[in-house]
Amino acid sequence: MTNDVLAGWQKVSFTSAGMTRDTYRRGSGPGIVLVHEIPGITPAVTRFANDLVDAGFTVVMPSLVGTPGKAPSGGYLASSMSKVCISREFTTMALNKTSPIIAWLRALGRDLHTEIGGKGIGALGMCFSGGFALGMMIDDHLAAPVLSQPSLPFTVGKKRAADLNLSPDDARAVQRRAAEGCQVLGLRFTEDKLVGDRFESLRKLIGDAFIGIELPSQKKSDHSVLTEQRDEPSVQRVISFFKEKLV
Repeated sequence: MTNDVLAGWQKVSFTSAGMTRDTYRRGSGPGIVLVHEIPGITPAVTRFANDLVDAGFTVVMPSLVGTPGKAPSGGYLASSMSKVCISREFTTMALNKTSPIIAWLRALGRDLHTEIGGKGIGALGMCFSGGFALGMMIDDHLAAPVLSQPSLPFTVGKKRAADLNLSPDDARAVQRRAAEGCQVLGLRFTEDKLVGDRFESLRKLIGDAFIGIELPSQKKSDHSVLTEQRDEPSVQRVISFFKEKLV
């Protein structure tokens, strides 16, 4: 089943910053780094990735946790969550700190941009990886950052609920990029407590450069805007954003 889900995707390992991770690649055209949510590269994540490929993009999906192609379940979600929480690559609780995995993702993005060229690349994270595109934005070749339901650091207390998972230096770099014209697209369900107050923090940090899409929650468990609780207009808005910035 997992092989069927990822049919047509090329598996390649990538090493940088002392880390090696498998990546899955498909498509042609401008590059996009798509970072999955918990529990991993699920069928719903792959469906969205295939939509980007069909829209004319080269998509690279790193596998950071979980079993690529495996469908979500309660046990699988819990297992992946525990691995994220204990991994040193992800900053799950600390304030004002950029996750170490960002260095690896930036290198992956540089490699993709060097190969493909063009106006730049896009990056999209969701859930625990939702803010990773913001950390990648400090590189000038990252032209289209998208944050879907950003959830790190985990929302324990008001300060963490508002934290953007960025060091002070990286926050200043994001401000500079925004002042130079780089916009950030964010998506969330309004009742999603995991996102906390991060959209307000983004508005304070980069002002009108932040484009926030906030969808009415149909139920309190709504979380995954582009995948498990897929909102079709939001999927099309992301595709339009990438086309506007990259094509």
